[in-house]
Amino acid sequence: MAETRLIQSRYRLLDLIGRGGMGEVWRARDEALGRQVAVKCLKPMSGRHDEDHTRVVRERFRREARVAAALQHRGVTVVHDFGEYEGVLYLVMELLDGRNLSQLLEDNEQNPLPVDDIVDIAEQVADALGYTHQQGIVHRDLKPANIMRLSDGTVKICDFGIARPGHGIPVTSRLTGVGVAMGTPHYMSPEQISGGQVDHRSDLYSLGCVLYEIATGAPPFDMEDSWGILVGHRDTTPEPLRSHRAELPGFFDRVVLDLLAKTPEERPADAHDLRRRIAVGRTGEQPFAEPAGRMPLGPPAALTRGSRATPGLPAWAATMTGGHKATVTGHPPLAPPDRTAGLTLTWTTGAAPHPAPPGTLAGSPAPGSASGRKERAENALREFGRLAEDRARLLGPDHGETLAARQQMAYALGRLGRHAEAHELHTAVLASRERASGPDHPDTLRCRHNLAFSLSRLGRLEDSYRMAHDVAGARARVLGPDHPDTLVTLYEVGYALGRLGRWTEALNTYRQVAEARTRLLGADHPDTLATRYEVGISLGRLGRSVDALELYRTLVADRLRVNGPHDPETLRARHGLGVNLGRLARWDEALAEARAVCAAREHVLGPDHPDTLVSRREVAVALGWLGRWAQALTVYRQVADARTRLLGAAHPDTLAGRDDEAHCLEQLGRAREAADLYRDVAALRQQPVGPPL
Repeated sequence: MAETRLIQSRYRLLDLIGRGGMGEVWRARDEALGRQVAVKCLKPMSGRHDEDHTRVVRERFRREARVAAALQHRGVTVVHDFGEYEGVLYLVMELLDGRNLSQLLEDNEQNPLPVDDIVDIAEQVADALGYTHQQGIVHRDLKPANIMRLSDGTVKICDFGIARPGHGIPVTSRLTGVGVAMGTPHYMSPEQISGGQVDHRSDLYSLGCVLYEIATGAPPFDMEDSWGILVGHRDTTPEPLRSHRAELPGFFDRVVLDLLAKTPEERPADAHDLRRRIAVGRTGEQPFAEPAGRMPLGPPAALTRGSRATPGLPAWAATMTGGHKATVTGHPPLAPPDRTAGLTLTWTTGAAPHPAPPGTLAGSPAPGSASGRKERAENALREFGRLAEDRARLLGPDHGETLAARQQMAYALGRLGRHAEAHELHTAVLASRERASGPDHPDTLRCRHNLAFSLSRLGRLEDSYRMAHDVAGARARVLGPDHPDTLVTLYEVGYALGRLGRWTEALNTYRQVAEARTRLLGADHPDTLATRYEVGISLGRLGRSVDALELYRTLVADRLRVNGPHDPETLRARHGLGVNLGRLARWDEALAEARAVCAAREHVLGPDHPDTLVSRREVAVALGWLGRWAQALTVYRQVADARTRLLGAAHPDTLAGRDDEAHCLEQLGRAREAADLYRDVAALRQQPVGPPL
């Protein structure tokens, strides 16, 4: 990308302003509009990554683009454009002139920010969160580094790389997992840590942690031990802010402590309520009574080093690193683990790896944006390897701490696309887990869950299915049939069954998950809606298009009510509706629906977005079935030309488009042209396929 300098004949790259293992951010000039922009580029994957890994990484990048582009608010970074150029995905954003809150604290020599600035920041972030939550989007990684204060005083929320759209890609679509504790430990809510249901109130808790830090100079639970941080979030009442800084206004102290309530129900109802409280407090009024039950912070035994058996926290938390509070900035050399402090690994660089969250499949992308993910994985592999050696020497090879470090190594190998090595290590760790803890211990089941996924990545679908099926049964026995981890594994069972062509079983599995999520989360929850979509896919694959059509009609109505008419997931549901109209030979209706969805996707996602091209192809399919072959040929050529430009002439999707074009030529009696095109496509298919992008 750096050598190209000009993207799509429009964006001229000027200066590299950020780089990670998997992406770059450039200051660029929009030649068409004459303005400065930021361009985030996803690097092509190396040859070590298989197609599935590449697809997941690219889809996560697209998800970030869709989430950010759907938000139009002065308190959220503006996305101008998104596309693909010479195989590289890129995202064009406004170029921000300012400093994030982490940098502001560093500029202030780690002293808290001025009171007026803190209250203003709180009010602006509350306003922006109120808007994003109304759009059904939960950020899930709110921290000082993701909040920018511009030179004109405007505050903006940035980096929606692990945000979960209420209308977006399902959490169980192999991009994340239900019950996955994603985020940075200093700013994570108790429900994130425990793998419980996360909604907008989790963002409010994270905001409380951020405000506590910029107001006092340290986060509410500032222990070096990551376990202590997690226990603090769960069990310990934070000290009042004014005990650290007396000049803070009383209303602000109370607001932040309310944000830090242990259960979501005790926090402000939503960000709009929070903004109202701050606005009222700034006038000098004191409308809130002193919260009852506030206990002074004490040194509970649970926070002492070596207390590892605290009930209620998941076992994975014992090996979770502390993450990065705002007082850790820059990119110093990676420090080795502190081998004298209970073998707890503490990272001191912004490129530090994040351990695998609970239920995350081996090889799945790590939390956070695409930038730096490969570097984090490589650092994680190296450092956890050292840590595993130390723990094996001091604690023994089958000690839980040793196995946890080795399991993190396997996770890092999967993230690097080294699935055969990940599989081998997962197998060894599983044997030790079973010896040490038994076959049904949650840690053992998590290892088996990850092993099932590595088997899938290696193409061993039957083995993967059997493993996932067994894990789902065990998790149902140990955790309960409706536990989030059980449902995650059941969803994966459905996925494996579909890849094996066993659609009746996939349908039954997806229905089971959908029913459980409806009962537990509600019919309108994004996870529930996402699973219903998979039910529709399964029905269509089974030829039950009447049932699929009925399902999609209901799903479209629900998506319209919950997400609005222009949301990508509403359009996805409408696309499924149109496909099944075609399967029922209702081609006039199918054509009208395909055209409407194509136009909407072009407006929302852009003319060259993959979803837009899929809809455009559906338009051509309907035209062909209606005998309007000349028009179909024009549309098929548009699709094939766009894919040639975006993916290359030899890409399988491009070649499929050329086959469609040749078929049209045949139908129009232009046999010689069709034969020539078929011949060209066959020759391109014989060419060796390069490494996935």
